[in-house]
Amino acid sequence: MSEVMTAGKIVLIEREGALATLTLNRPDRLNALNTPLLVGLRDAMQELAADDSLHAVIITGAGRAFCAGADLSDMSQVNTADLNDPSRAATRSVFDELEEAFETFPKPLIAAVNGLGVGFGFTMLGYCDHVFVAEGARLRTPFSQLGLCPEASASYTFPMRMGWAEASRALLMGEWFSAAEVVASGLGQQVVASEQLLETASEFARRYEQCPLQSLKATNGLMLAAHLPHIRAAREAENAKMRDLLGTPANKQALADFANRERKGAK
Repeated sequence: MSEVMTAGKIVLIEREGALATLTLNRPDRLNALNTPLLVGLRDAMQELAADDSLHAVIITGAGRAFCAGADLSDMSQVNTADLNDPSRAATRSVFDELEEAFETFPKPLIAAVNGLGVGFGFTMLGYCDHVFVAEGARLRTPFSQLGLCPEASASYTFPMRMGWAEASRALLMGEWFSAAEVVASGLGQQVVASEQLLETASEFARRYEQCPLQSLKATNGLMLAAHLPHIRAAREAENAKMRDLLGTPANKQALADFANRERKGAK
């Protein structure tokens, strides 16, 4: 039997035995992160972390995208606000809490990347123990192109897991990565046919049902122990630098150029 719960319907949680599947459910916006989705995802991650009936969690997206990163229309509103506007600090605070929920998640976290992944839709994979990527999925972190810097501790996790050259392609160049390239870089585990993605990820995740939760949590904590101080330091440094860069002329111009391209493409 499975149980489906919602967080305002923008995040879905389906429990089946000792496995939960968390689905970003904003398909009309390619699961782009606005404030409600950030809050819903943060709350869902905290809830699943505390649920001792679960041994593993899968995260995926509804529709044709995994996660298109920050909703740029939402970001534009924040960036045009005065530097002292509370909305700017509140948005960053929620995102910081979300990043912390990922970096300290106490049990196996498995990504089933069903389609497009941009920004956080790519960088969150650095927090995941296993990453299954659908054929045809494409991922990118266009931070440099938007006048910004990496987030989600990617300045640490990407070089560690992908190697320096591939991390530079992702974070500095902002190049697109195919599903095969994500796997070849070491960040992904397996390329899977789209129609088999969730089944493959679920079958893999069920192996963890045979492991006592106390052992999973203890081993996960031991594996993280050496890296967590560096991951946290990277997150804090990234967030400080992001605060400096958000709303700068270069960032505003990049967002304006993006909006113009979107309008031209819609005609």
